[in-house]
Amino acid sequence: MSYEMIMFLMFGGMMLMLLTGQRVFGAIGFIGSVFALWLWGTGGYELGFDASIKLLNWYPLLTVPMFVFMGYMLSESGIADDLYAMVHDLTGGLRGGLAIGTILLMVLISAMNGLSVAGMAIGCSIALPEMLKRKYDKRMISGVIQAGSSLGILIPPSVVLVLYGMIARQPVGDLWLAGVFPGLLMATLFLVYIVVRCHLQPELGPILPPEERSVTWQHKMVSIAKGIPALLVMFLVIGLFLMGVTSLVESSAVGALCAVGLAAWKKRLNWPVLEKTLLQTMNISAMFMWIIMAALCFGAVFDGLGAVKAIKSIFLGDWGLTPWQVIWLMILSFILLGMFLDDTAMLVIVAPLYIPLVGELGFNLVWFGVLYTMTCQIAYMTPPFGYNLFLMRAMAPKDFTLGDIYHSIIPFALIMVAGIMILMAFPQIATWLPEQLMRK
Repeated sequence: MSYEMIMFLMFGGMMLMLLTGQRVFGAIGFIGSVFALWLWGTGGYELGFDASIKLLNWYPLLTVPMFVFMGYMLSESGIADDLYAMVHDLTGGLRGGLAIGTILLMVLISAMNGLSVAGMAIGCSIALPEMLKRKYDKRMISGVIQAGSSLGILIPPSVVLVLYGMIARQPVGDLWLAGVFPGLLMATLFLVYIVVRCHLQPELGPILPPEERSVTWQHKMVSIAKGIPALLVMFLVIGLFLMGVTSLVESSAVGALCAVGLAAWKKRLNWPVLEKTLLQTMNISAMFMWIIMAALCFGAVFDGLGAVKAIKSIFLGDWGLTPWQVIWLMILSFILLGMFLDDTAMLVIVAPLYIPLVGELGFNLVWFGVLYTMTCQIAYMTPPFGYNLFLMRAMAPKDFTLGDIYHSIIPFALIMVAGIMILMAFPQIATWLPEQLMRK
């Protein structure tokens, strides 16, 4: 049997397992193990064992539980409420001001959490009722919260980039630095859209009533003072790392410790908050470890088959595609897969094939990691199985119909596509910051 046929059997078997409803790590790991035993006999056991050893020896993986813990601690203790009150007072007097403030809040939450789900939970529990109360358009509300929360997987400390770094064997620190400017670019594009759209259609995001706009400067300063401690935590985590004071793992430990200290200082640290934070942290951390282990096992079998060279020969030789056309095909496949799979499943499925091929085509793997993550943002919002769509449907009031939720993401998905095109045209947006700090 040819290597190409074995490769297609592996992918076909994996997709069949996923269609049966099996967990992602179970489907990937099972197919990888079965084909390892079939191809190399009892020696194939070593592939799974080596994968687990690689995982346990990967020191940066310690950042995942600590950053997840930090984000949930700040969320569950209500500190995120203080941040929203701050941006509410500063932007509420603008047309579409609460939507603008929600995007800014999501940027701040993203810099404290690294996951999309935290932004969705905070947006639906804090921002959504406030915008509804001020008669904001339902589709604008839904789109803003879903798009804003998707920034959590791009702006550091992104847990998705940690997963990519492990599978692609790229430095997580470089990936985080590479995600800073693309994340801010995407947030800026969202803000420009909100400002222009609300200027053209004021009914979508009306200005706050005069009694709410006439907030005294003293009140604003009190609101800012309440939000500053959370901003200080963000500075300690990201700032100390960028200045070279702390390592990547040390930064995550500083963040987790500061989050607990801040919750205790505000007298919001209690057993229910701690219990829920720890449970969420363990669930997400264990999920990531199993997925990475399965992906490493599956990828080892792929490497052994020489499948990457075979695919490269098909794309560049048989089909006559240019390297950039291959990248576009990959992006298109990410978007299509994202309609049915989440980001981790998507990465585990295509990583053994795409990542080595991207390297052989001469592209920067750190840049490609950011590009992949930006397509994951679209995947979070595209029907029929967009993760954020389901979360919005579950957490929004009943008068938010499925049609409202689906229609709300169209302009923001188009903006994300524009962001991807900008990053492909100007890769320096992602690569400049890591290169500058590496030189130092």
